[in-house]
Amino acid sequence: MKLSNSYIGLPEEFYQSIDPSPVKDPSLLVFNNELANSLNINLGNEEILNYFSGNVVPKGSVPIALNYAGHQFGNFVHQLGDGRAVLLGEINNKEGNYDLQLKGSGQTMFSRQGDGRSALGPVIREYILSEAMHHLDIPTSRALAAVSTGEHVARDTFEPGGILTRVAKSHLRVGTFEYFASRQQWEDLKILADFAIQRHYPEIRELDNHYLELLKKVASSQSELVSKWMSVGFIHGVMNTDNFTISGETIDYGPCAFLDEYHPGKVFSSIDQNGRYAFGNQPSIASWNLASLAGCLIAFIDKDSDKANELATAVLDNFSIETNQRILDLMCKKIGISGSKEENHSILRRLLKIMMENQADYTLTFRNISKVLTENSDEFFQLFKDKNEIHQWLKDWRAVVNSENSDLMHLEKNLNEINPIYIPRNHQVQQAIDKAYENDFSKMLEMIDVVKRPFEEKPQYSSYAEAPLDEQKVQRTFCGT
Repeated sequence: MKLSNSYIGLPEEFYQSIDPSPVKDPSLLVFNNELANSLNINLGNEEILNYFSGNVVPKGSVPIALNYAGHQFGNFVHQLGDGRAVLLGEINNKEGNYDLQLKGSGQTMFSRQGDGRSALGPVIREYILSEAMHHLDIPTSRALAAVSTGEHVARDTFEPGGILTRVAKSHLRVGTFEYFASRQQWEDLKILADFAIQRHYPEIRELDNHYLELLKKVASSQSELVSKWMSVGFIHGVMNTDNFTISGETIDYGPCAFLDEYHPGKVFSSIDQNGRYAFGNQPSIASWNLASLAGCLIAFIDKDSDKANELATAVLDNFSIETNQRILDLMCKKIGISGSKEENHSILRRLLKIMMENQADYTLTFRNISKVLTENSDEFFQLFKDKNEIHQWLKDWRAVVNSENSDLMHLEKNLNEINPIYIPRNHQVQQAIDKAYENDFSKMLEMIDVVKRPFEEKPQYSSYAEAPLDEQKVQRTFCGT
């Protein structure tokens, strides 16, 4: 495993050099061989356990904790940083450089009052959900390994500890830019912007206004990301600017969750008491975060502040328009109609309204819609309490579908390749964590296998396709810090 570290070429204030803290009795729970192969990582079992528990620093690694600030629930926090994570370095494959980070690896100078560790539950949650997102074709960090530390951490109770090895295109965040902008360290901010361009968007280096182009690139990447979140019913739960990446990847799976029944105001995160990061708010919050990035870059976009603000505002306005259209396109595609027609948007909005009023399951509604292209299906209708309204909607929808599609059998196949049957259901994830706390990892391993094939129905996994009973529903999720 050949590691490099481009971050250490940055000024010292960008990071702290620090080794991960060894753990008492580590054991490997799961290793992502598919991901390892794509990164050309070829290690023996002993090396895997030693490196990804933090007990041995790999050759060539210069471990660091990254420095950043951020807006948390709209309030600016001057100093954050990697309080329980260490970046081992970067590994290269044909697609570029990828960070290898240990999460839960011990205290750093950014830990504040924290112990620098992670409970095992959040490690399992991130492993399962990040793999699910990857196989749903949603940009995301991924999990390479999950390790049990053999130690306990103090949370509300004492819980078993864990370490996750995370792979990401980088860990540059809007909050990284905010750290230097808030201190008016303009030279450092320029170094950071140039580094981000080189790392993620080298094609814009030679353009005249490459800092404006950087803002455009991040906006486009985040537009694609958030649109895809909305299409599968994913709620990040803590869209602070320190969790908002320059690469456009989903990162920091804390109190995240997937919708069961559809409601745009749905919140799972226990710390989001005012619903700032509710499901339906995610596009507007992404715009808010991009505005924070624009504020950091504004002095580099143009020397004339009025012109710089005008240029940045145009990017933000375009983001909102582009994201709204992307969501409409993806959602209309999920029901087999064109997203370019205004009358089709009305069909979609009517369905979402009926789903909300009937508390219909988000994933199952879209998955089962392929079964009612030409005839009725109990699997679809049982999701709705008011049968009359959904019957009328189906009549109108079928008229549009028939006018736009000549081959309904082909459309049925396409719909089943777009709408997943398996998502990491919140109650199933919690069951996997509960069993793991009893030293039974079979549920966790099975879930990882299930989410790797989200569109492929398998009889032995039928329970993973079912909506939870009322008593099984998870109402609150927690960040685990």
